[in-house]
Amino acid sequence: MTGNEDLRRYARNLQSEREAAVLYRIMAEREEHPELAGIYRKMAETEERHADTWRRKIEEAGGTVSPFAPGWRVRLLGWLAKVWGTGLILQSVTAMEGDAGKEYAGQPDPEVPRIAAEERSHARIFRSLSRGSSRGLEGSAVARLEGRHRFTGGNALRAAVMGANDGLVSNLSLVMGVAGAALEGRAILVTGMAGLLAGAISMALGEWLSVQSARELYENQIQIEKEELEESPEEEMEELALIYQAKGLPESQACELARSILADPEGALDTLSREELGIDPQELGGSAWEAALTSFALFAVGAAVPVLPFLFLSGHAAVAASGAFSALGLFVIGAGITLVTGKPLLASGGRQIVFGLGAAVVTYVIGALIGVNLGG
Repeated sequence: MTGNEDLRRYARNLQSEREAAVLYRIMAEREEHPELAGIYRKMAETEERHADTWRRKIEEAGGTVSPFAPGWRVRLLGWLAKVWGTGLILQSVTAMEGDAGKEYAGQPDPEVPRIAAEERSHARIFRSLSRGSSRGLEGSAVARLEGRHRFTGGNALRAAVMGANDGLVSNLSLVMGVAGAALEGRAILVTGMAGLLAGAISMALGEWLSVQSARELYENQIQIEKEELEESPEEEMEELALIYQAKGLPESQACELARSILADPEGALDTLSREELGIDPQELGGSAWEAALTSFALFAVGAAVPVLPFLFLSGHAAVAASGAFSALGLFVIGAGITLVTGKPLLASGGRQIVFGLGAAVVTYVIGALIGVNLGG
């Protein structure tokens, strides 16, 4: 049985969808590029379809549909679009679509998953559009969607760089802090090895959880997409065509391409996963074990660098050697980072040395102060 709270929720949903439809109509009228204007019109039609759903729900529950009056936010955005163009409001509209998707979270109605999925699709489209330029996307560059195949094979490289850097900096700081407290070499060595093992295990576990959680999330999203494809193939075809239109294809070609793709259900799911969700079904974020083992190994290698001199030396000589070994290791890590970032070698390596040794100096001073206080 529908209660007053449900009716109020239906009314809120109806108002939100009506406002979005009105705003997208304004954007379609103001947009100079025909392809982009067509996308806005299709979005408006989708929002109007959502509004019809909530209007029916209110009427079926015996409620009264209130006359529509857009809120101040939509009126302001519409005015800005009319005066200054659609590009000015893309960021705000992106946030509005994101908020709309969140508002549907937890709502029990059977229509909600489909509506929420379409709202998320709109949000992705607007995020991509808003990155194009301050005036929207121009000419043949109309709309590059976020739902492209993303690089997911870099988990091992990311884990390697992060693991080695974290291992070296954290263990160097730990070793220097203990050395500053004037503890004898064996204690420093034991502390450094304990820090190596504890940090490597922690890093590996954290990396495994991160990647595995991402895989499970992607699997769930693909399953939802599969169910939507089975239940509403026409809507999925319309959404896929909209994505290809946003990439610059004419409407007729986009529709034909979407229709041919959806003719093969298995291939359609793969394409929708890549284009709509930005997920590669073959990788699903990479291997959790690969990331974990790489993270463990590289953290251990990095953490071993400041400890090694204490195997052969003692006193200030060991501390100096540890600092020198660590500076070299930090420069190598900085050089490795340039493989990803493309930044100058000396700048990246020098930055790593400054930050790493800076942290070591701070902990050494703190350790020395604590050692003096404890000794006194």
